[in-house]
Amino acid sequence: MENRGYACNTKVGSAMDVDHCQQKEEEEEQEDPFLKFVDYARSELLSLEGDRNKDDDGSDGLGWSWIVSRILKTCIAYSSGVTPAILLSELSQAWSEQRWVGAPKKPLELINHLKKNHRRTKLPNTVTIDSIYAKNFLSLNSVLEAVIIDAFVLPGDYWSSNIIDVYLHRRFYDLTGLQNGILKRGREIFLTGCYLRTATGGSGHPRLLPTEYLVILLDENQDDDAMLLGAQFCSDPFSSISLDAVNRGASYSLYARIEKIESSEIHRKFETLQRKQITLVDGDGVKLKFFLWGEQILLANLFRVGSMLALDKPYVNISVDCDTETSEDLCLEYGSETQLYLVPYIQHEEQVCVTLTPNRRHGSRPLGSFNSSQDLKFSQVSLPRDSQGTIDFSNYPFRSFVVDLRIKMTGISLYGAVTDIIKEENNQQTVFSLRIADTSGEIWTKLHFARFWSLGRVSFGHTVYISGLTCTMSKQKCLEVLWFENDIGASFINLSCLPALINSSCLHKLSRLTDIFYQTSYAQLLSYNF
Repeated sequence: MENRGYACNTKVGSAMDVDHCQQKEEEEEQEDPFLKFVDYARSELLSLEGDRNKDDDGSDGLGWSWIVSRILKTCIAYSSGVTPAILLSELSQAWSEQRWVGAPKKPLELINHLKKNHRRTKLPNTVTIDSIYAKNFLSLNSVLEAVIIDAFVLPGDYWSSNIIDVYLHRRFYDLTGLQNGILKRGREIFLTGCYLRTATGGSGHPRLLPTEYLVILLDENQDDDAMLLGAQFCSDPFSSISLDAVNRGASYSLYARIEKIESSEIHRKFETLQRKQITLVDGDGVKLKFFLWGEQILLANLFRVGSMLALDKPYVNISVDCDTETSEDLCLEYGSETQLYLVPYIQHEEQVCVTLTPNRRHGSRPLGSFNSSQDLKFSQVSLPRDSQGTIDFSNYPFRSFVVDLRIKMTGISLYGAVTDIIKEENNQQTVFSLRIADTSGEIWTKLHFARFWSLGRVSFGHTVYISGLTCTMSKQKCLEVLWFENDIGASFINLSCLPALINSSCLHKLSRLTDIFYQTSYAQLLSYNF
């Protein structure tokens, strides 16, 4: 296959071209009816949220890509066409659900109170209680991040407006005492490995069956949690563990940082056993392996590198008995009496200044009124950054352009026209490289699809929307834009092949054949005179 050097092929407008092309680009973008409606919808949502929550920042999470994704999702659902009223209604309902409007009053107050100090991002495989009710289904490896609102009741989570009951597993009974039990109202927990008992006939609401895979969250800034950690978990360093003492009935309470999480398989004569190997580092810098076996590997869904893990009564084993090749003589396992507590890793936040450059427009120019105070509100936004310095733009309130892209950016969304396509023949996966152009320039994107038909029919000139892009440094030390279909928040939508777009006058522009230019990067319909 011809090597076109697409990893380094990024074209943006030069300084000399800016003055010459600025007017043309702005006119073209203003004419794009889809982008124009996105701006209008955003201003309407901000206006509505300002009326409901005058003392609250209702714009939290109202990213440009969220609005575009919801509009396109509605277009896919209504293939015969949509109207502005339908789109605004769907957007308003979806946004209200995300903001917990209509949730039970007491749970809502509790969740809102806790969310003020909630800075961590969702774990992979996280689902919401809302989605459980909507789909009436829950996969075994799904993760629930929740807060208890009453004894024996698993509540609303941070992302839902519903609550759901759970039957508590017997291994946690001792933690539910009315006076001193840690599993009480307001306690945050992570759950996985849950089976859903659906509501049948008149049997009431769906419930979650008991699961052994529950982790209790602690906050070092809370006095009670800090006292628990200090009194119970900070007196036993890894170097104090003795197998002889364990054989005499001794137990340990350990506290360490999660340094690494690895997966492996143990091949035996009649079976293959799945294993997770978690490297822990205590306060003295001593490392020890914590192993999860078989179905226990679901617990690893609740862990994140950098978090602090407290293990009460872990099973202490000899490394040889664990089928491991480690430098340590001992290892830890999840035993029948083991209880796990987690102090989640909190992502740092980085202030990202939004600069309005001459060759593109950030922000909104809505169809309706949009006051300047709302516009200035987003002159500086706070975006999460992980330990590697990668900044998440999933909730970025403005549209991202090709010229904006830099390394260590994730959650990027691009809207533009396809100018070239390459199928990577020498790759075992289904990988396409698409060159995407917008008004600021063009760039190659490498798209990894889970199925060979996922790309669909894409041709030169088609307008596409891609969310969930990540910018990294390639081996050639150039900017590389990657996309994986199965990643959280990833979507690829070809607007030029959406029936609803053709049938919705609010989202396309009717043009004459003589008015079509090659540079046009938005969907248009042609009118013919016979």
